[in-house]
Amino acid sequence: MGAVDYPAGLDELIAKRVDEIVAQKVEEALAQRKPKGPASMTIIATKGTLDWAYPPFILASTAAALGWDVAMFFTFYGLNLLRRDLSALKVSPLGNPGMPMKMPFGPDWFRGINWNIPNAVQAIVPGFESLATGLMKQTIKNTGVADIADLRALCIEADVKLIACQMTVDLFGFEREDFIPEVSEYCGATKFLPMAQKADVSLFI
Repeated sequence: MGAVDYPAGLDELIAKRVDEIVAQKVEEALAQRKPKGPASMTIIATKGTLDWAYPPFILASTAAALGWDVAMFFTFYGLNLLRRDLSALKVSPLGNPGMPMKMPFGPDWFRGINWNIPNAVQAIVPGFESLATGLMKQTIKNTGVADIADLRALCIEADVKLIACQMTVDLFGFEREDFIPEVSEYCGATKFLPMAQKADVSLFI
């Protein structure tokens, strides 16, 4: 079979059309990859001690400052972070080998010592948890780190959604009056999980 003779200029028309289609497909692909809105993050806060209160509030306030939509779900002991009075938050080095016991006072050489106190001693010394909490608060103050109340206030100011687990509220016998009025919602996992599913980042702390 002999070669087919195409009309003059047809190759240019085909090439032009192919370029148009490719350009259109590239634009469509890029449009699909562009975010439809601000990034979003959900955090499940389950711990209620002084040291474990920092990670969720630091991450939430930082993400909110970056323009992200942030929702925090407080469940079990994490509900303590929504209490009106945060002064009861404590830290215990008992059973926490990763926690350095350093003194927030004295000369530099003294502050640099890691006081590896055995669990057996910590368990029997009266008031050891209160002592560790006081030392932690003094360390926080010395280093200029914001306290938990300030970090929580930053989150509230940045419109972070503070959600309390209703099941845990009922389980522990709390009243809604026990918590700050800025709690945006009381709900269960069935309401929160769809939010986490749609979020760009979901964290469990």
